[in-house]
Amino acid sequence: MSADRGVPGTPRPAGIAGQTVVVIGASAGIGRETARQVRAGGGQVVLVGRNAERLQDAARELEPVATAAFDAGDTGRLLRFFEELPGPVDHVLLTAGSPAYMPLDGMDLAAATQAFAQRMSMTLAVALGSRDKVRAGGTLLFVGGTGGLRPGVGLSVMTAMTAALPALTANLAVELAPIRANLIAPGFVDTPLSASLLGDQLEQRREELRRTLPIRRVVGPEDVAALALHIMCNEALTGATYAVDGGQQFVAP
Repeated sequence: MSADRGVPGTPRPAGIAGQTVVVIGASAGIGRETARQVRAGGGQVVLVGRNAERLQDAARELEPVATAAFDAGDTGRLLRFFEELPGPVDHVLLTAGSPAYMPLDGMDLAAATQAFAQRMSMTLAVALGSRDKVRAGGTLLFVGGTGGLRPGVGLSVMTAMTAALPALTANLAVELAPIRANLIAPGFVDTPLSASLLGDQLEQRREELRRTLPIRRVVGPEDVAALALHIMCNEALTGATYAVDGGQQFVAP
């Protein structure tokens, strides 16, 4: 792992080579692709995932420094992970979590409360647990979304999360400085999670996006991962939210 915690304002070599990234939610999708790009760029990774079997598969491909299999929604376990992390590390990426589509008609209040609280508590647990592990100038990078920018049926919890995460990230950037904090907000991304949510409607959704998005193609995990690496390597970026949705937020639903 990186041995130099750095000094605020001290430039570091461009690129991810020689840096260590903790990826929480690394067994598939955006997390795994980001870890893949870090390794391709000469960096090291620590992989965290809920599913031990899928995490082991990712480890065989990516040869991480270490792995840890647990549910990041268990914030006590998440904090313990950081306590045990030998560190220091350069960056932490949190991709764990899934969309919360819950129509008010028939909403389970306990489930809705848990979905919102879990996303906030995971974000705060990463901030609290990693303070003494991430070098100055490194970044905590969270993944939210643009799906809740517009009100709609079933989006009450999603819109609340979409509004809360940028505000939380901006405040963390101030409180954790000189560690940086940033948020990536994807729209639809063609991942195994999207496939599991849409089922046999997946291809229809892909075709719709190819037809309507300004970029005329579907956003993939490689697009989000490329942005993640840029944010990690550009030490002038902190407290901001970066949409990577192919213009989806500008297209009429």
